[in-house]
Amino acid sequence: MRRSGRRIGPASWALALALLAAACAGGGPDKSAEAAPVSASARAAAAGKQLAKNTLVPLEGEAPTPKLPVTVDSSDGRQVTVRDASRVLPLNGGIAEIVFTLGLGDKVVGRDITATFAEAKKLPQVTKAHDVSAESVLSLRPTVVLADTDTGPSEAIDQIRDAGVPVVVLDPATKLSDVPARTTRVARALGVPEAGKALNSRIAEDLSAAKAGVPEGSGPKVAFLYMRGSAAVYLMGGEGSGADSLIEAAGAVDAGVEMGLDKPFTPLTSEALIAARPDVILMMDKGLASVGGIDGLVKIPGIAQTPAGADRRIVTLEDGVLLSFGPRTPWVIDILVDAIHRV
Repeated sequence: MRRSGRRIGPASWALALALLAAACAGGGPDKSAEAAPVSASARAAAAGKQLAKNTLVPLEGEAPTPKLPVTVDSSDGRQVTVRDASRVLPLNGGIAEIVFTLGLGDKVVGRDITATFAEAKKLPQVTKAHDVSAESVLSLRPTVVLADTDTGPSEAIDQIRDAGVPVVVLDPATKLSDVPARTTRVARALGVPEAGKALNSRIAEDLSAAKAGVPEGSGPKVAFLYMRGSAAVYLMGGEGSGADSLIEAAGAVDAGVEMGLDKPFTPLTSEALIAARPDVILMMDKGLASVGGIDGLVKIPGIAQTPAGADRRIVTLEDGVLLSFGPRTPWVIDILVDAIHRV
C-alpha cells in the first residue's frame, strides 16, 4: 500500500474502499465515491486483497524519532530502562507488527516464527519452533528486546537479560480490548508515545467501521477449530481462545463458549462438535491444509454432521494474522463480518 514512497493513511484507505465499492457496483470512480457508504463486502474485498499481499500499512507521515531514555514497567515485575532503540528485536509476531506499523521497521534486526508478514520475511529468525534461541538473539546485538510473558524458554530470556540487553515483557493479547494497551506499551518502550496514540486512533476508527457492517439480529454460530493434522492435534476454541473475541465483534456467537467451554482450547470430540451445531467453522490456513483441505476436514468424525460441515462453510485466515491482535485486526473483522453473515 505504498506509491511513490508515500504512506497511505486512514483517509486514503477509506477512499480506496469507496472506489472499490463503486467498481464492484459497475461504475467507475467519481467525485461522489469518496462520500459513498462502503458495504461490508467491499470492505472485506479490500481487506482480503491487502492480507493476500501480507504487507502492513505504516502510519501516515514521517517515521517517529525515539525520545530516550525511558523507564517502563515490564510484565515480569521489573522496571526496565531503554536507552537505545536502534536495534529492536520483537519476539512475537503481533508485537513486531506494531513496531513496523509505528514506522520503526527499519530498526528491527530479527524476527520470531510468528512474524510472517512480508516486511519481516528477510530478517533472521531467532526461534526454533516457538522456542527462543538466546545465542541467535545475542548474535544480532539488539539494543532492546520485546517479549510476551509466555515467550520462552525462561532460561533463554534470562540469558539475554544477563548479557545486558533490556528486555521489556508484555502481557499477551487475547482479545480486542487488549490492543490499545499493548500498542501503548510498545510505543512507550521505544520512546514514541505520540505515534502509539496515533496508531490506536487509527485502529479504533478502522474497528468501528468494520463493526458497522454487522447485520442486526442474532448472528450465526461459529466454531474455532485449531488443528495440526500431522501431530494429531484437534482442538475446539472456547472462552479465552482469542477467536471468541473476534467472533463476538463480527456479530456472531462462539459455539464453544455457548456450550460452556471455559478453557481457551479443549480436545475436539465428534459428540461435542455435533452438539455445538456450528453454522460456520473458523480455522487458520495451515490448520486446514494440515488435514487435507475442506475435503479432508469433512472426513473428520463429527464435522460433516454439523450445519457448517454439511454446507462446507469454512472460513480461514493466515496463521500470523488471525490472532495477532494488532494493526491488521480490523481487516480480520472486515473479512469475518462478510464471510460469516453471507448466506
